[in-house]
Amino acid sequence: MPRETKQAKIDRAVEVCRRLDEKYGPVECFLDHANPFRLTIAVLLSAQTTDAQVNKVTPALFERFPTPEAMAAATPEEVSEYIRSLGFYKSKARHCVECAQMIVSEFGGEVPHTMDELTRLPGVGRKTANIVMNVGFGIVEGIAVDTHVNRIAHRLALSPKTHAKEPLKTEQDLLRLLPRELWGPVNHQWIKHGRDTCTARGPKCDGCVLEDICPSAHRC
Repeated sequence: MPRETKQAKIDRAVEVCRRLDEKYGPVECFLDHANPFRLTIAVLLSAQTTDAQVNKVTPALFERFPTPEAMAAATPEEVSEYIRSLGFYKSKARHCVECAQMIVSEFGGEVPHTMDELTRLPGVGRKTANIVMNVGFGIVEGIAVDTHVNRIAHRLALSPKTHAKEPLKTEQDLLRLLPRELWGPVNHQWIKHGRDTCTARGPKCDGCVLEDICPSAHRC
């Protein structure tokens, strides 16, 4: 099979986005949240944990600590009581408190909305910052690469296998292929596709809207 040209890969990547947009349309954030602060904390908590598990603990968590000021005044031990069912809950509790403290002390109690400022917050990496900017503020500067987006990008051969364990490199690969106006919907549409069809163990290739343009179809 001849090697795919750069333009052919771009065209295929754009077609992937077109088909998934046609199938899913606008997809809401899977994490329950009422404002940018609660979104930031929810995304922070979602690392290596399902969104559904996070949504089970955040109602009580935010009832007890509804604002950055309230959470900043808490101890990690107090916060951990509300999130014990989540993986790595002790370190996440510490990050929650430290994140809230920085939001209060350095940003006047308001979640910042630039990549540089967000990634200064404890527990907030580029993926989290991308989601907060996109969902919380409507600012799109990149693509949040979680496990689903990463898996789909590599199954579609839009990012080389050598980048499979490096989400930042996978993101840069996607950003180079996709026009900026398509970046915004990628995360949530691809997550939904990853959950519904292109699952980690047993993707449903038959009838998938990407079956004919996916190099990995029926090979996973």
